[in-house]
Amino acid sequence: MNPSPQPTEPPALIAIGGQPAYRWEDRLKGDEFVGCNVRLRVRPRLTVARWPGNIDIATRVCGHLMDNVVRHAKLFPDRMVPIRLICPSRHSELIIEVDDALPDFPNFDEIVSQGTDGYPPVTGLWWIAHAKGRLTWDLLRSDDGEVIGKTVQAVLPPSP
Repeated sequence: MNPSPQPTEPPALIAIGGQPAYRWEDRLKGDEFVGCNVRLRVRPRLTVARWPGNIDIATRVCGHLMDNVVRHAKLFPDRMVPIRLICPSRHSELIIEVDDALPDFPNFDEIVSQGTDGYPPVTGLWWIAHAKGRLTWDLLRSDDGEVIGKTVQAVLPPSP
């Protein structure tokens, strides 16, 4: 009998050093429309930022990340979902960060390996792998170090 595999630690979040070429953040109401609402807000932001990647895929990823907070995670008491878009330099990757109040990411290993086993992907987060991006998460802490949730980070490459 084989022991069940132990979950692996997700890769560390990318640290943002210095002043990024572009940064946008917002908080949207955590309801069934959050995915649609964020897509409407993100597309023009990435166009203005002149991010050289696939804006359609990046917009879809933002929508799925926000939807997942409402469907699978836990909202903060104010029921708002924070999102950040960061382009460290004009021609670099796009970093998308979404925060929620659940200090865990159940089934993370299965989610990031969707589609690699020959079966079709089952969640919208497969768009990250489709775009050759990376998904990770880390605990979110208050200013005094108390765990208050998590940050989920998707990193998408620019187009070749």
